[in-house]
This record gives sequence, C-alpha cells and structure tokens, in this order.
Amino acid sequence: MSSLQNLGLGSWPRRRALLSPDRVALEFEGTVLTYAQFAARVESLSAWLSHHGVGPGDRVAYWGANHVALLETLFASTRIGAICVLVNARLAPAEAEYILRDSAASVLFFGRDQAEAVGLIAAGIPADVLVDVDGTGAGMAYAQLPEDAASVPEVCCSLDDPALLMYTSGTTGRPKGAVLTHGNMFFNDVNVLIENDIRPDEVCLATAPLFHIAGLNGLVLPTFLKGGTVLVQRRVDPGQMFTAIQDRQVTSLFAVPAMLDALAHHPLFNQTDLSALRTIIVGGAPVPERTLRVWAGRGVAVQQGYGLTETAPAVLKLAAEDGIRKAGSAGKPQFLVDVRLVAPNGTLATPGEIGEIQTVGPNVFHEYWKRHEATAAAFDDGWFRTGDAAVQDEDGYFWIRDRYKDMYVSGGENVYPAEVESALLNVPGVAEAAVIGVPDEQWGEVGKAFIVLEDEVEFTVEDIRTAVGQALSRFKIPKQIEFVEQMPRTSTGKLLKTELRAHQGVSR
Repeated sequence: MSSLQNLGLGSWPRRRALLSPDRVALEFEGTVLTYAQFAARVESLSAWLSHHGVGPGDRVAYWGANHVALLETLFASTRIGAICVLVNARLAPAEAEYILRDSAASVLFFGRDQAEAVGLIAAGIPADVLVDVDGTGAGMAYAQLPEDAASVPEVCCSLDDPALLMYTSGTTGRPKGAVLTHGNMFFNDVNVLIENDIRPDEVCLATAPLFHIAGLNGLVLPTFLKGGTVLVQRRVDPGQMFTAIQDRQVTSLFAVPAMLDALAHHPLFNQTDLSALRTIIVGGAPVPERTLRVWAGRGVAVQQGYGLTETAPAVLKLAAEDGIRKAGSAGKPQFLVDVRLVAPNGTLATPGEIGEIQTVGPNVFHEYWKRHEATAAAFDDGWFRTGDAAVQDEDGYFWIRDRYKDMYVSGGENVYPAEVESALLNVPGVAEAAVIGVPDEQWGEVGKAFIVLEDEVEFTVEDIRTAVGQALSRFKIPKQIEFVEQMPRTSTGKLLKTELRAHQGVSR
C-alpha cells in the first residue's frame, strides 16, 4: 500500500470536512459540530495525544457511555497511528482493569459513571494519563484540554494497520481483544453502503452503545462517510428516542431486538411521526415475526443482520422485504463477504444440514491481541470460525440455530435453544424467552425455558407446552419452565445465558 497516502480512519474527518465543511456532523446534548469543527477538534486532540507521547501502535482507551468524545478519541488516536481501545461502559472495575492492563493503554478517557471505578483501579493500570470526559471526577477535564497544541501531521496508515481493539465478552475465561484494522472497518462500511440507501441528508440516531462494534460500525461510521448527521444519545431511552425521531426527522438507527420491542411497547410509539425513518437495522438475535408486523403496521420495514466483533461486524443481512417471508432467518451474505457452512465431519454442509458458519472477507479480523493460540484456533484454512451453528435453505438463506456450545443433547437428539426460543416468542403474550440445557437423570439433558410474560398475561406451564406443541417435536419442548420478571442482559440487550446457567448450577 502506498506510503504517500493515509488511508486510515484518522483521515476521515479531514476528508469529510474538505467536501462538506458546513454540514452538521454530530449533535450531542446541545453541542452541534459541523464537519469542519469536528475535524479541527480531532486534529487538536491528536496533537495533544502526540505531545503526551502517544505514537503509532500505542493504545488509547475510552471507557464510558456514548459521547462525542468517544468518536473524537477514535479518530484522533487513529490519526496518529495509535490503536483505540473501546471498553464496555458497564464493566465492573476488575473487568475493565484486566482489559486496560492487557491492552497496555497509556491514556484513558473515562465518563462520569466510571469516575469512581477509575479511582479504585488507577494504581493497577498502565495508563499514566487520565482524562475525565464529563469533568466530574479525578484526572484532567476533557473540556479543558488545550486546543492550541502545535499541530502534528497525520501518520500514513495502510488498510492492514490496526485501528481498533475491541474485547469480546465470551462465555468462559478472560475476554479476548479482537484487532480490527483500518481496512476491516472501511470494508464493513462499504458493505453497509452497498446494501443500504445511506444518503448525505442522513440523520442517524446513535443510542446503541458505541463501545460495541455494531453500535459504532453498523450505521454511525457509514453515515459519517456519507456526510450525514449523527445524533448521539448517552444511552437507550425510548422517550428521548421518540422525541429525536420526530423533532429531528431521524432517517436511520441501529437497534437490538430488545430495543425494538421496548420502542414498540412505549406509549409514544403510536403517537410519533415515523415517516422519515427509512432504515432500521437490527442485530444480536432474530426479531420475532410479531415485532416485525407491529413496525410494518407503522409503515417501517426492519432489516436484520448477523455479525460478530471479529467481522467488524456485518456477515449476513436479511433485507427488509424478506423480513416477514423469511422471519427468523439471518439472510444472505453481505456483498463482499463469503460464507460457508462446515458440517461436524469437516465437509461442506448440504441444504438443511447443520454446520458451523465460517466466513472470509476484507472485514474479517486477522488476530486476537497477544493470543496466538486463540488466533490459530479461530481460523480454518483462512476462514474465520464463528462458532455459530446454522442451516441454509434451498433459497440460499441462512438460519442461525445457536452457538455450538449452547446446543444440548436430550435423549440422543441435538437441541438448539434458538429454535425453541423462536417458537416460544411466537406465542401471543410471551414477551421474552430463553432456553438452556440442564442435567436430567433420564434424558441426560433437557430444556429449561425462562419466560417473561407481557403485562396482565397469565399462563401456566401447561399453557406454554400446549402452545408450542404444534411447532416443536416433543423432545424439543422444554421439560422445565420458569416464569421470571426480567432477563439478565448486556448493555446492548444481548441475553446473558451464562447468568441463567450459573443460576442453575450449569457450567458450559
């Protein structure tokens, strides 16, 4: 790659400001920044980082909720060839400390909700420069950082250079840092722009956490590339979201199914003008058909995607027009992504046969941070092994069955919880459902379902079994059913089955 041209993320603000300097780039809690203003702030911050010793290959961490400073940190770090480390805002102090030590970040930006925790772990992390984004705790105040530092030139980054370090939560052991290159990020955005009508007049609502790859690279960075406006909100708040959707005529947003469901059940759902919304992308899990129909009733089509941190993140996409016809499917590969299913015996799976999803493409990462064995185990002859089990139908659509490790064997039959959960979610009155395998003396393992009912709905265990009896084989119907008030979830709404298993004394 030519060393004469900087192809990295850090050049994006400058390039965008050259083309559309006066267009609004970001809005956040009363702060409105044009692309020219944003580029100037990024240049100033990168100079400040450089004068504090940050250079190519160094790590700069951000630990906090959505904030304009997160995006400025990302672009400023990569502008000088450093690697940005985005840390989940909801991590406990010990969990964040592990990531900050493992990545050896020399600078840490943190939000107001993390200020107390930073005080607890400061002595145990390598970062000797601490910056308080909200100015409420210890460390330098972000708003007071000098803007008159002598400018420093951009570092020429190739598409193969590392840009971002994002740690996968995993279900066992310590999290692993996926090293995403400038090319991984860029080509994911190319896929998004090919498959979606993102325009220069885009108004993208960013409420899903930006410290997760889907929240950041699902629509926000593609919108930035096109010169649209990104409305940043700290966290998911349906009331605030509906206000923004109507007042700012939001055209696009990324959500997880739990967000979409929460919005659909909010009193403002039927009172808000949704006519400007032309793109909703949902990831993290299949969206129940009933939820799709509720949104379709308001004239909004929902696209669904499947991806991982390691793939930056898009792998599969279910087009909005297929949402109901192929409800439950993850769709087909993105334009520049190839996908195959590998059966347990190592051969390519035939239509209808379960296999592991493996993928290759310019959006797929190359390595885990300092984890050579884990990296080697993650690839099969160059194909990334996702660990997800799926089938492909005769039309070429992929259907996720579950994580291979989530599968349980009941009476010699393989059961994939995602299939059972889909059937449960199609029962009117069931708001949420999760299924795990639990030990059983007779069958080895049986399914246990955790169910959250909609308000004022009352079901017995037998009511549930009867309702799914037409959709599931007998061995797939959960033998145990527990009604719960709420499910344990991550900050993006993903279900934490590890907590459900721990509650049952099941380790997997």
